[in-house]
Amino acid sequence: MSKLVTIFGGSGFVGRYIAQRMARAGWRVRVAVRRPNEAIFVRTYGVVGQVVPVFANIRDDRSVREVIHGADAVINCVGTFDAGGKNNFEAVQELGAGRIARIAAEEGAARLVHISAIGADSESESRYAQTKAAGEAAILEAFPEAVILRPSVVFGHEDAFFNRFANMARFTPVLPLVGADTKFQPVYVEDVATAAAKGALGEAAPGIYELGGPRVASFRELMQTMLQVVRRRRLLVNMPFWAARIMATVLDGLQAATLGLFHNGVLTRDQVRQLGTDNVVAADARTLADLDIEPTAMEAVLESYLYSLRPAGQYTALRESARNLKT
Repeated sequence: MSKLVTIFGGSGFVGRYIAQRMARAGWRVRVAVRRPNEAIFVRTYGVVGQVVPVFANIRDDRSVREVIHGADAVINCVGTFDAGGKNNFEAVQELGAGRIARIAAEEGAARLVHISAIGADSESESRYAQTKAAGEAAILEAFPEAVILRPSVVFGHEDAFFNRFANMARFTPVLPLVGADTKFQPVYVEDVATAAAKGALGEAAPGIYELGGPRVASFRELMQTMLQVVRRRRLLVNMPFWAARIMATVLDGLQAATLGLFHNGVLTRDQVRQLGTDNVVAADARTLADLDIEPTAMEAVLESYLYSLRPAGQYTALRESARNLKT
């Protein structure tokens, strides 16, 4: 019988690409999510019955144990940007990650892969970064042979980074940037998925890897590249951190005052803290190169999914060609 992998968060942005790779490798794939009915699409990643979405709550031991039982490998892709609520930083990124590792070890899983983030740091001012670091520590304590992947900002067709700002550029002449000079090293989602699959297949040595693409660029430079791809001219304005903190405090307060009816998906205080630190691969870190993966340039991919956000969408290139003929 083919081997089985349980992927927590396997229907999310990064998780779905990992699920596809594991299915193509011939593995049975158990996609553990909170809402299986919304993850039915993962069934198409393999032959009938090969990829199955199942319910799991990473805040509950029994639920986690049920979906890990019998798995040869476990991959955790679950993360959150929510500081409050039941599925907050601590519950998901610290306690949840530790729980998955502990139960994976108890159930005899041979391998564990965990998707963390560059910037995971117990000394950081950001609770997001602190809990990422605490989760890594809990994982290594319970499962010392784990493979931990720390990607920079991840880009791809369903990303929440370039897509978000490209959509904003459709409706506003100005794009405010918090931390315009903060540096990032965007990494392609397929490269992250390949790294995770290598970990699950036993093709990666245990330890921590930091994943970044071939280009390091400031937030402003990334937005300039995005605007070139979507053929729009917008004013990029650097929002001072003091102003961003005030704005984030108001928005966080509004969410608290409405008991969550208003969800602050714009800018949180913790995000402002994160944006004050560069998000790039450390000089002494193990990287994609150590996994024999050639990083994909974002310029080779952005146009393939941002073209629809151009003023004329898929017809932009045709119009540009016609304009050249007229001249």
